[in-house]
Amino acid sequence: MSGGQEQLEIRFRLPDGSDIGPKKYPLAATVSTVKESILAQLPKDKENSSRTVSDIKLIHGGKILENNRTLWECKNPILDVSGGITTMHVVIRPPPSERGTEKQSSLPKETKCGCIIL
Repeated sequence: MSGGQEQLEIRFRLPDGSDIGPKKYPLAATVSTVKESILAQLPKDKENSSRTVSDIKLIHGGKILENNRTLWECKNPILDVSGGITTMHVVIRPPPSERGTEKQSSLPKETKCGCIIL
């Protein structure tokens, strides 16, 4: 079965607990295309946090979906009930200005030591 004519109704759960959708997508659509749709639908206050498809990760059934795969390839028969709404989780990478500051301030200073076992 190619999945070209069928559609999957998807709701996207954002990191803050809000949702986008549900909206229907053809099973032949790529994950990258779906991510572009998410970027266009992000609420205005979240737009500044993500600018490209590579800033977004989609998680479904505990797996991160690859951009070049189709929804048909990512479909999980156990989780995706026919006629039901599928929920995918969206992880958004923070803007570059916020990326480095949190990690550096929360990491302890490194101490150097060496051990020799004879």
